[in-house]
Amino acid sequence: MKKIFITTAVAALLSVNVFAGDKAPKVNDDSANVTYLAINKFNSDFFGAENVTWKVTSKFQKATFTIDGVQKSAFYNQRGELMGTTQTVQYNALPVSAQKEISNKYQGYFAKEVIKLENDENVDSLVYFVDVANDNEEVLLKVVPGSGVSYFQKVK
Repeated sequence: MKKIFITTAVAALLSVNVFAGDKAPKVNDDSANVTYLAINKFNSDFFGAENVTWKVTSKFQKATFTIDGVQKSAFYNQRGELMGTTQTVQYNALPVSAQKEISNKYQGYFAKEVIKLENDENVDSLVYFVDVANDNEEVLLKVVPGSGVSYFQKVK
């Protein structure tokens, strides 16, 4: 179930631009507040994070921030437990075997964005989501190192 929430969040992340604010945590969704547990856990998990902004939904609390010069997002459940982190990476961060598989299966497509998802589960603790497009369609691929590339969903 935790994977479904994170996967949904990643899909949303690929279709929405995120803007960072100042160093103080903010809630971008006026209908809900970040839980005290999530803020405390975040401060412990990402000591020194800057430009922190929060977005709260009924399923997760997302902190977008910069740490060590890298923009990341951390997803917490309503109990304040870290579900996973995401960050945008370059296409060449994918395993070489995945790059080859994508170029073979999706000839004529180009990679628009690659999101790296790290979660604390033992299975698939590292997953990449690759947004590829051609003139006619755009699809989201899931890359699990050691397991290959799979179709995830149609974007347009």
